[in-house]
Amino acid sequence: MTTIGDNLYSVSTRLQQACAQAGRPRAEVRLLAVSKTFDADAVRQAWRAGQRAFGENYVQEGVAKIEALATAGDCPGLEWHCIGPLQSNKTRPVAEHFDWVHSVDRLKVAERLSAQRPAGRAPLQVCLQVDVDGGANKSGVAPADLPALAEAVARLPGLRLRGLMCIPEPAPDFESQRALFLQARALFDDLRARGFDLDTLSMGMSDDLEAAVAAGSTLVRVGRAIFGHRERKPGPPGPFDAATAAAA
Repeated sequence: MTTIGDNLYSVSTRLQQACAQAGRPRAEVRLLAVSKTFDADAVRQAWRAGQRAFGENYVQEGVAKIEALATAGDCPGLEWHCIGPLQSNKTRPVAEHFDWVHSVDRLKVAERLSAQRPAGRAPLQVCLQVDVDGGANKSGVAPADLPALAEAVARLPGLRLRGLMCIPEPAPDFESQRALFLQARALFDDLRARGFDLDTLSMGMSDDLEAAVAAGSTLVRVGRAIFGHRERKPGPPGPFDAATAAAA
């Protein structure tokens, strides 16, 4: 039976090969294990296999896991990333519990995260989600509006602007995937040329991480290839949980 540890090894091997193919050092690309819909014990198994950074789409579910594992105290060094769409009136639990947010696409959301980040905690690490392909009902700031949003977010206390995140529509082959990711890479490079101190380009998931690495991703968000297929329980999402397209 394949274990979470086995799957992590397989994904790490894919990343190593993708980096070699792209002529990049493996250390340039971080792996974020997307643990949404899986329980705290699954996170614990991944931690035992050496994984430390975990992504959650559903805020209430993520907070429950963060608190459970903190109480147990047997997985030190966990780093928690919120990667799902975030409504402006649901920001407090994220500001209070997470280390990173990848899905900021409006100034109002960033302002609330800034105001609600507890004093004494390290700044909340922020990526701006950009809509690179104009998909219907997609989250993300339009490319034309990105520089102004970056300028405003970079000034907010309690936050540190780290880079961009994108979730393009599925593409049929490597070159099509890479072309979409290169659009995000161009926006990232443009912001750096404007003087923004950015180091994170969050893009690539289980089915397209090779294309993302080839386009310059510095962080891939992988869930299914690590934890297996998800079986969501029936019923509406929790009070903090907006529907999300951030499948991993």
